[in-house]
Amino acid sequence: MKRHEEKDEPAPVCRNRKAGFLYDIQDRIEAGIVLVGTEVKSLRAHGGDISDAYAAIDGGELFLHQAHISEYKNAGYGGHLPKRTRKLLVHRQQIKRLTGKLVERGFTLVPLAIYFKNGKAKILLGLAKGKRKFDRRHAIQEKDMQRQMRRERE
Repeated sequence: MKRHEEKDEPAPVCRNRKAGFLYDIQDRIEAGIVLVGTEVKSLRAHGGDISDAYAAIDGGELFLHQAHISEYKNAGYGGHLPKRTRKLLVHRQQIKRLTGKLVERGFTLVPLAIYFKNGKAKILLGLAKGKRKFDRRHAIQEKDMQRQMRRERE
């Protein structure tokens, strides 16, 4: 059974694999994404990358910055810019709660995955704190130890 099916979530179109390694994720938020037609088609063809992306609150609204959605190859003259800023759709109460958390030192909004749910593009954001270098080293050591124990059991 695949990992995303265990959590009862749809299969991700693109995933931020570095997020779990670089950040300690405290909370997860699902948001809608405002996209143009060619961006939706490109995402359905798995043409997205969110490894360098982040979300920020500007003027009381939530935006996704630096997310790369490649150009749709069959688009005519009306394509889209691959790294444009995209608006995220969340409730006003969630924005207020996130604003309070982001004011605290060290918190950031990191995109974890983009997926389609009931035909609409959604993004899973993680409220995260950055890990320090020694925390990352410790995480690598733990993974290695678990891998060794699994090999010994087999």
